[in-house]
Amino acid sequence: MPLTPLDIHNKEFSRGFRGYDEDEVNEFLDQIIKDYEMLIREKKQLEEKVAELTEKLNYFSNIEETLNKSILVAQEAAEEVKRNAQKEAKLIIKEAEKNAERIIGDALAKSRKIALEVEELKRQSKVFRARFRMLVEAQLDMINSRDWDELMEYETPDLEEEVKEPLCVSKIFVGDIQE
Repeated sequence: MPLTPLDIHNKEFSRGFRGYDEDEVNEFLDQIIKDYEMLIREKKQLEEKVAELTEKLNYFSNIEETLNKSILVAQEAAEEVKRNAQKEAKLIIKEAEKNAERIIGDALAKSRKIALEVEELKRQSKVFRARFRMLVEAQLDMINSRDWDELMEYETPDLEEEVKEPLCVSKIFVGDIQE
């Protein structure tokens, strides 16, 4: 067990015939006591400082460990988010491709339908044109017919006869026109 300043102070030396000078020994012991007390105080302060620093070191070690774990968790979370984003992107691309194919298919179907309708309209236009040409030619034939010339040469009956029978003339005109 180490000596304390009190142990040094209370130490009694046995006296010999020709011993040391008592005042000199006491003065030296007082100096040793002061130095020893100072060393003990410094040791205690240093032990307290070591304990404080050890506590801080443990605190910062815990923080470092927590931060390392947090970084790992954040990296894992980031990787998971990245994987999920890539999966979602692939799904979006697949859906967009399906929609594009559907839209293209619809457009092609509409295009074919319109092309068929255009062909049908062309056919109907040809039929209409042919019928219209026939109608116009028939009308021209009728205009160019001799019946018109005969009609112009037709003499009107006497007015007295017309007054007596006004319906006959109108029958003649109506009958000629209908033929």
